[in-house]
Amino acid sequence: MKFAIIKERKNPPDRRVVFSPSKLAEARNQFPEANFKVESSNIRVFSDKEYISQGFEVTNNVNDCDVMIGVKEVPIHALIPNKKYFYFSHTIKKQPYNRNLLKAMLDKNIEMYDHETIVNNKDFRLIGFGRYAGIVGAYNGFRAWGLKYDTFNLPKAGPLPDQAALIKALNTITLPNIKILLTGSGKVSNGSQEMLDAMSIKTISVEEYLTKTFNEPVYCKIDVLDYNKRKDGSVIDVFDFYNNPQDYNSNFMRFAKVTDYYIAGHFYGDGAPYLYTRDNVKSKDFNIKVVADISCDVDGPVATTLRASTIADPIYGYDPETESEIDFKNDKAIVVMAVDNLPCELPKDASEGFGEQFLQHVIPAFFNNDANGILQRAKITENGKLTERFAYLQDYVDGKE
Repeated sequence: MKFAIIKERKNPPDRRVVFSPSKLAEARNQFPEANFKVESSNIRVFSDKEYISQGFEVTNNVNDCDVMIGVKEVPIHALIPNKKYFYFSHTIKKQPYNRNLLKAMLDKNIEMYDHETIVNNKDFRLIGFGRYAGIVGAYNGFRAWGLKYDTFNLPKAGPLPDQAALIKALNTITLPNIKILLTGSGKVSNGSQEMLDAMSIKTISVEEYLTKTFNEPVYCKIDVLDYNKRKDGSVIDVFDFYNNPQDYNSNFMRFAKVTDYYIAGHFYGDGAPYLYTRDNVKSKDFNIKVVADISCDVDGPVATTLRASTIADPIYGYDPETESEIDFKNDKAIVVMAVDNLPCELPKDASEGFGEQFLQHVIPAFFNNDANGILQRAKITENGKLTERFAYLQDYVDGKE
């Protein structure tokens, strides 16, 4: 079977790749029956020469390959009919801007596998860039703090080579005695926690966070049952929250009252209560000054996030009274960092980590008769039709939704 590492064609350019040269060489060694080609690219974080040095063919023509492996959406004009594709299609939530892309894949008889749909038999995602979003998001939030208060000036993350360089930069700054709140329990929040721990910021319990003051910066990591409570007052477990989010109210304001810098690294599910609303932000009890919204659900559970920001211009201000955007330097402004493609700022590390997951979970499925059902679950389209698992997208494809 022939696999192609395809060139990223979406704008703005994305320098990430699914396989670094060394990880691709590892894949070749593990699966000698696989043939890997690399489509030439002048934007990829790893140069063509680095792949050539590992013995791979780098070419402008990958039409003879069976499986095309990329990161971001492939422009419709670049789709090769009758192939298998892996990339983030951003279609499974019926995103309006990619309806024509999904339709084109059906029309071109493409077998589509979305990185987001690569899950185990319990529907937990197996691969992703979440950890790197958490790493860069936490860094960008500290950078925003320094710019807001003119206390330090961290460089942008993108030009720095790797996580180690981000950590080195963070360890040059001096923080005031702030309280930092981190929400979430998955890869995103764990990535942010790596950065807080690398700065030797003290971690404290919920009770300590809510009731005590400290003469040093501290942080508290909380999960859904810390910032949500059942309406009837009972305490069950996290699965009850996931299964019955409508039975809960937010209990986040007790944290907002004592938090200076908030890192939103949680997953927000449909039907769950908002963490805080725009009315909450107007309250004198709302003390948060900087929000790094890695989750970036616009007009959603983190009410200060009015829009996604960009790598080029990552920070804006939120005016609680007018519920509108203002200069983040304004005294009234809550600072918001809400970049929605944070891993792009750490392309080397993100690519290496992603390739490790892809080699562990996906490539073997092509050679063990998909023993764990990875490909079967992930497949969105086949033979010009939606698969049964993704039949819910038919109205979206037809333009009825």
